[in-house]
This record gives sequence, structure tokens and C-alpha cells, in this order.
Amino acid sequence: MEKKNPMRKNLVQAQGEKRVRISVLTILKILLAMYFLTGALLLVLSAMLYKMQLSENAVSVGIVLIYVLSGFFGGFLSGKVMKTRRFFWGMIMGCAYFLILILGSILFQKGINMEVTRFFTTLILCTASGMIGGMVS
Repeated sequence: MEKKNPMRKNLVQAQGEKRVRISVLTILKILLAMYFLTGALLLVLSAMLYKMQLSENAVSVGIVLIYVLSGFFGGFLSGKVMKTRRFFWGMIMGCAYFLILILGSILFQKGINMEVTRFFTTLILCTASGMIGGMVS
């Protein structure tokens, strides 16, 4: 008989006749991996900015690419773990990534410092890239 640990809740997903256990800890690990990738890519972008003196437009494009690559990576990992409804779990990971970005922005900048159109564009990019990553996995 399994011991119940209240700190480690499990989500259960049906897969045909089998049942796959998905822990909240697994989801948090995937999000952490997404943010490690984001941090590494931001370091590369900052080094490129320092060495090549990139324009503001190039940096903005780089940041959008980092969002997309991190979302794709998280969607891909979640698709590998979840096995079914991969696109859905990829979308969930993309949305969670976006929500943490926004929460960080609110905490560190004391508010959301972007226009409404850019806010929704970033939401769509994160969600869609996560979904595509889940579909590819």
C-alpha cells in the first residue's frame, strides 16, 4: 500500500486501459527546465549584444525567439512525459510559462510594462510554441 504524501499530489490521465500518473513535481521540473533554457539563451543574447552591438530590433526579435524556443522545449518535454493529448499538455506548459513571466514582471517591475497587443502576442506565441512542441514529441 502506498503512503500518501500531501506535498506530492498526482494527476491521473487515462491512456487506453493504462493509467499514467503525472505528478505536479514533474510539471514543475519541466517549467524549471524551460526557465534554465531561457536563462542560458538570454546569456547568449546578452553576449551577442555586448560583442556585436545589436540594434534594439534585433534584441526584440531575439527575445521573441527565446520565448518560442523555450515554449517549444517545454511542450516537447511535456509531450514525451504525458504520452496522450500531447498538444494539450504543450499548450498548458506554454501558458504556465507565460503566466510565470507575467508574475515575474509584476513582482520585479511593480506592474505589467507592455502594451496590450504585445501582451496577447506573447501569450499566443508561448501557448502556440508549447502546443507545437507537444505535437512534435
